[in-house]
Amino acid sequence: MFWIFIALLFLGMLFLLTREKLSLRSWLAGFALFDLVLLFNGELSGAVVTVLMLMIIALYVLFCVDDVRKKWISLPLKAYIRRSLPPMSATEKDAIEAGSVWWDAELLQGNPDWRKLLDMPAPVLSAEERLFLDGPVDELCSMLDDWQINHVEHDLSPEVWNFIKSNGFFAMIIPKAYGGLAFSAYAHSRVIQKIASRSGATAVTVMVPNSLGPAELLISYGTDDQKNHYLPRLASGEEVPCFALTNPDAGSDAGAIPDTGIVCKAEFEGEETLGLLLNWEKRYITLGPIATLLGLAFRVYDPDHLLGLEEDLGITCALVPTSTAGIEIGRRHDPLNIAFQNGPNRGTNVFIPMHWVIGGQDMIGKGWRMLVERLSIGRGVSLPSLSSAAGKMASDSTGAYARLRKQFNTPIGRFEGVEEALARIGGMTYMMDATVRLTTSALDAGEKPAVLTAISKRYLTECMRQVINDAMDVHGGRGICMGPSNYLGRTYQSIPVAITVEGANILTRSLIVFGQGVMRCHPYLQDEITAADMDGDEGVARFDQALMGHFAYTIANVSRALLFGLSGSLLAPSPVDGETSRYYKQISRFSAATSAMADVALLVLGGELKRKECISGRFADALAYLYLSSATLKRFEDDGRPEGDLPLVHWVCQYSLFQVQQALEGVIRNFPVRLLAWKMRVWVFPLGCRCRLPDDHLQHRVAQMLIEPSVSRDRLVAGVYVSDSKDDVIGRLHHAMKILMQVEPIERKLRKQKQVYRSDQAYDAWLEILVQEKVLNQQEADLLSESRESVRQAIMVDDFPADEWG
Repeated sequence: MFWIFIALLFLGMLFLLTREKLSLRSWLAGFALFDLVLLFNGELSGAVVTVLMLMIIALYVLFCVDDVRKKWISLPLKAYIRRSLPPMSATEKDAIEAGSVWWDAELLQGNPDWRKLLDMPAPVLSAEERLFLDGPVDELCSMLDDWQINHVEHDLSPEVWNFIKSNGFFAMIIPKAYGGLAFSAYAHSRVIQKIASRSGATAVTVMVPNSLGPAELLISYGTDDQKNHYLPRLASGEEVPCFALTNPDAGSDAGAIPDTGIVCKAEFEGEETLGLLLNWEKRYITLGPIATLLGLAFRVYDPDHLLGLEEDLGITCALVPTSTAGIEIGRRHDPLNIAFQNGPNRGTNVFIPMHWVIGGQDMIGKGWRMLVERLSIGRGVSLPSLSSAAGKMASDSTGAYARLRKQFNTPIGRFEGVEEALARIGGMTYMMDATVRLTTSALDAGEKPAVLTAISKRYLTECMRQVINDAMDVHGGRGICMGPSNYLGRTYQSIPVAITVEGANILTRSLIVFGQGVMRCHPYLQDEITAADMDGDEGVARFDQALMGHFAYTIANVSRALLFGLSGSLLAPSPVDGETSRYYKQISRFSAATSAMADVALLVLGGELKRKECISGRFADALAYLYLSSATLKRFEDDGRPEGDLPLVHWVCQYSLFQVQQALEGVIRNFPVRLLAWKMRVWVFPLGCRCRLPDDHLQHRVAQMLIEPSVSRDRLVAGVYVSDSKDDVIGRLHHAMKILMQVEPIERKLRKQKQVYRSDQAYDAWLEILVQEKVLNQQEADLLSESRESVRQAIMVDDFPADEWG
């Protein structure tokens, strides 16, 4: 009985320690009380308790007496941090400070406030946005022939180009005052999704002007004259924009671009003008070959000190008409046979006046900050939306194909091996769409969550890669034969493009997500780093104050992780009841564990953590899947908790929590200080690694959702372009599926009567015999005949004459 009391007392102490506002004195008093209880019960000898009390007194003096603490704790740690942290470049500083923190801070601080997430309004389209989706977007999709675009013309047709420009597809983010549509980020994502489900090349063409491009930079940083001149022309399509950042010698390290702008005076429009003499070489520039307005990033130098004493003024952005003398533009790259316009450009001794700098002369040197701030917005919309669209298209087409295609007289979607792939397709699609919805909702609420948009881009494009690979596996030969009727091949080809652009995925995972996240979201770390660089008593005092807060914060998270781990997450908070409650609890537990482990890693490894990219990448995985599972739970609540969607929610949360567990276990297994690694394992996994991937039964339930018509299936694939025409590339699947649902009762009746078609018979002749024998009526025979032909059309692949490649 006593040990039950001791266990409860220990758990109670852990619970109190989870409250980081408690003082260190309170914690030490609690440990002293615990020791005395053991002494009075005779469980510990007086000598042992004396030693423990002396240790507590020593800790009290060391941590609670200000002068002692500052001399023996704060000053040495301040010197250690100052010595061990590598210098931070201006590029890194701008990247870390860009954007805002939101739900990422809740997850990384170890105690997520679920009401903050669930109270976020669900995304809703305005009447104007819905009309645009149902009108011009549907009309555009009906005009698109992906095979013609990519294989025959290698470009959009003139009619499509004119339609895009004249209907405002380049103007979604431009305010109405300048002739734009002023759509929400959510509407923007829905437009991209619908177009992408029809043609990736067209989706990219529409994405770029509405993402990181001249319009985005002008709206945020442009002068009134620049806005009034360019925004109406961009909205109407009179100007085709591009933005040129990547240099052959500076890709991921964009801050090191060698492209230059030298401050000088030259004649411009008949007058001596202060400006910049530009020289650059760019590549991978989408819309570059046909652009009329070039957004350009370069580094400004002032060797003659015309602007001041400094020579290197930093990265700057300008708007340059492509007709300007000295610009070479028009050649094209071939990005994996996807025919969106993309190519190099260069400029030699191109003079521009100062008023062409975005924001004017005062914005010289602020270009990198401009870019990373605006990238944190566009990166959360464009490629995540493209990925979600790929998932929805794969769910729709692969589910239908797996129902239509039969082997061994059974739809292939009923084989367990295929069910495993279908479950991944359906589950990841639900997760991707939930993440897009939550991220765009945050953007529409005014947040600029740089870390969460990086997560969305990196992890959703990786999910797209998995989903499309699974879809190709299920389709088999149907997926690998290119031609007008192949609806998967181009998406499969284009996956590396999405993986690479807007921040290569390897870089984003290993350097950006955790590195930027922990710096921005930690409540004390930046204060400690700032104070460590300060001299004198004020620096020591500020460092000491931040350090004590940091200690309390870390102990609270360690205690929270241990308490929730020992209780199997039962003592963790949840804002809801029912089947999904356990997932909120597990996310809270892993949030505390991730936060505490990150603190240990920062303290022990210091600046070396920046170079431990595998450990940083695993922390990024943990944070990312905490966010993706949070988004999934939020979507389920926003949709009204539909019971039919529960298999998808269970699959996503179980899959995501398993990934979090594996990521944290990987950090522990590879942590260089083995004693601390063992201690981390004790309080992160006190009962072992107990999360599991979705089991076979759950996979079966999700797979069945894809091959059976239902409201949940419709909700899963909502937002893609839908056609039931048997002449349409995916419409053939819908048409065949619709008829198949009607004939399956007829086929069951024939099997019951042991009426089996033999391949040595003509199918229609066999049906005619069944009608004559009164086994079928004529309407049933006609349906069976139509179904057989529609299924055949849906599963057939293209072939070409031998001279096609001549």
